[in-house]
Amino acid sequence: MSKQIPTVPSAPAAMGPYSAVVEANGFVFFSGQVALDPQTSERLTALDVVGQTRQVMNNIVAILGDLDLTTDAIVKTTIFLKDINDYASVNEVYGTYMGQTPPARSAVEVANLPGGFLVEIELIALRP
Repeated sequence: MSKQIPTVPSAPAAMGPYSAVVEANGFVFFSGQVALDPQTSERLTALDVVGQTRQVMNNIVAILGDLDLTTDAIVKTTIFLKDINDYASVNEVYGTYMGQTPPARSAVEVANLPGGFLVEIELIALRP
């Protein structure tokens, strides 16, 4: 097995002892992405759930670009929501970023998210 930590300049700085992205055997694993400004790592918790989801998805698209991938490479996402009642709003934004063949997905409500965020999205992509 080959495990690599790629350079992803578009990724916000990690909020703890983890890698933003890990590649192993053709799979690309993203740590959960939250609404951080990728250039300053400022927490954008003042945004509502729609704004936070848009920021998260913009960050994901930028990181995929660093890896020469697009959202078509995503095979699985997990969405963590502070409030499951935000599901429809998050789904509406999320759907605008996915193509004709969206990935498998889970969405769950959690008691809390780090930093007071309303949404966090992690994913697995496959390198073609």
